[in-house]
Amino acid sequence: MAYFETEEPLALTNDLDLVTFGQRLRHLRRTRGLTLAELGEKVGRAPSQLSLLENGRREPKLSLLKSLALALGVGVEELLSRQAPSRRAQLEIALEEAQRDPLYTSLGLPHLKVGKRVPNDVLEHLLGLYTELKRRQLKPTATPEEARRANAELRRRMRERGNYFASIEKAAAETLETVGYQAGALSQGLILSIVTHCGFTLRYVPDLPRSVRSVTDMRNRRIYLKRESLGMHTPRTILLQTLGHFVLGHSQPRDFADFLRQRVEANYFAAAVLVPEKTAAPYLQKAKADRDLSVEDLRDVYSVSYEMAAHRFTNLATRYLDLVNHFVRNDETGIIYKAYENDGLIFPADGTGAIEGQRMCRYWAGRQVFSSPDRYSLYYQYTDKPNGTHFCVAHVDPSRERNFAITLGVPYAESRWFRGRETTMRASSQCPTGECCVRPPADLAARWEGMAWPSARAHSHVLAALPPGTFPGVDETDVYAFLEAHSTEA
Repeated sequence: MAYFETEEPLALTNDLDLVTFGQRLRHLRRTRGLTLAELGEKVGRAPSQLSLLENGRREPKLSLLKSLALALGVGVEELLSRQAPSRRAQLEIALEEAQRDPLYTSLGLPHLKVGKRVPNDVLEHLLGLYTELKRRQLKPTATPEEARRANAELRRRMRERGNYFASIEKAAAETLETVGYQAGALSQGLILSIVTHCGFTLRYVPDLPRSVRSVTDMRNRRIYLKRESLGMHTPRTILLQTLGHFVLGHSQPRDFADFLRQRVEANYFAAAVLVPEKTAAPYLQKAKADRDLSVEDLRDVYSVSYEMAAHRFTNLATRYLDLVNHFVRNDETGIIYKAYENDGLIFPADGTGAIEGQRMCRYWAGRQVFSSPDRYSLYYQYTDKPNGTHFCVAHVDPSRERNFAITLGVPYAESRWFRGRETTMRASSQCPTGECCVRPPADLAARWEGMAWPSARAHSHVLAALPPGTFPGVDETDVYAFLEAHSTEA
């Protein structure tokens, strides 16, 4: 017997959608006016066996598949097509797949067998309800408390590994190798080569939706950006962060914690590409040997923002320099927006352990820099704290929206490796466990307590759930309308 006549299951059925195959078989049989019994007689099979095929419950064998194609007057390829034969069949297939979804089965509803008499609009209605149920389940919304817990858990994992992610470093290094990177700052030409290597083209547009930093058209493999910086993020940084999601194999986030993790990983990838481990680590090791470590030099050598240079320093410091450290980004009022530590620094925190949104001590370098004679110059300070003294360097990164201070700090013993260690600026802080600056000075309190009635700014984001959506805070209608408007571009 020849190989193609074997009774083994069809070798291609690993890629065969049995439900679609069954629908196509039923459609072709009916359009030829055949009953199951009549078709079964032509191919030498019982009607019950063909019924199992039409219901997607049995794989076809190659010999039977050839017999069916011959009896129905079609090629084998048509029987195996993944295209639904009609709109009705498409609806029935979609409903069958929906009923297999654990989300659908969790409703405890009996399986709905779709008969001929069930009209199409009923199927459309059921599928519409299922689609909306699925959409709502997938939206990673989070209450403020859930978001704070997710932040705290992510920061804990970062601390445990010294803020170093070997798998992302490897992905960045492999990406750089493919485009021939050698040393120094990454050129625009190499960045565009990375875009091409990842299978995308780049478009700069003036009408990017306000709620996004970039939009990726997966159908046409285009990435849309604005030419202008957004906050502290330059277009090339945003571009590499966007590519990071695809290089790292991210899928749509399951929940807010997953969204946050993906965001951090994509940002890490961008930094690892712009400040490559293979050249930055030896550069920092030499600077330490020379007792001349500085974030500003790292910034200048790789042409990145001060914030990225400081954050990248935390990625490499523990692994390559044997240094523990901390990093803080705060505004002029002392509100913490981003922070990391593995040097024992005690940040102010809420009951969930989250520090984002908390106010730092007014005597820490991140706040003192705003009152220095030249707030845009580097500010060095030693700060005595309840659990020891830290040496810190703070820098104000100006932006159109708001100025933020970026602080990198290390324990006092490690200051000997850093530029600026000779500073005479010193402060004392009892925060966050003491009453260093939590309460106003006693003389002021005695004079004004009970005589002031300030009207606080409403921080609505503290009270409400985070903006809903697959990607929190993104207006999906604006994004889809934007893609539709640009989809016909050559």
